[in-house]
Amino acid sequence: MKLFIRDGLITIVLALVAFMIVQNTAQSFIVLSASMEPQLIVGERVLIDKVSYHFGGPHRGDVALFRAPPDMEGIPYIKRVIGLPGDIVEIKEGSVYINGTALPEPYLISRPAYYMSRCIVPEGQYFVLGDNRNVSSDSHVWGTVPVDNFIGKAALELWPPSEWGTPNYPAD
Repeated sequence: MKLFIRDGLITIVLALVAFMIVQNTAQSFIVLSASMEPQLIVGERVLIDKVSYHFGGPHRGDVALFRAPPDMEGIPYIKRVIGLPGDIVEIKEGSVYINGTALPEPYLISRPAYYMSRCIVPEGQYFVLGDNRNVSSDSHVWGTVPVDNFIGKAALELWPPSEWGTPNYPAD
């Protein structure tokens, strides 16, 4: 009987440890808006890597989950990282320009139909845009995102199974 209780306690402790590791390293996120189409569609489930940004900030092209600025109630958003600290970002003639060079964006279904004057991304901040540019509430509307607001990087599209893969396109 003692062996049974000991084995049961060990199993429970190991399960709790495994649960805590998973909770602190990964998160499932359900896409709630069309702002990242065609890459991420409404209802799709994405696995978020919550560890990689502890070892370095977001990279251009990352699809990242973050808490929106406080005036947006801090709800989680998922967008593509476009501008890094110190970058000059401008949107004109249907293209995004980073430091004066048009950004190649093979993931877009349509080019932005708006203009945004030049802005310099402050240190410790990132400029993010939805892939479905013309319906996305993002940095072109409410500004940059502080690095501390980032939750993690979209690592894998999980559901539906036909969409398995990574949503990230390195832009550098």
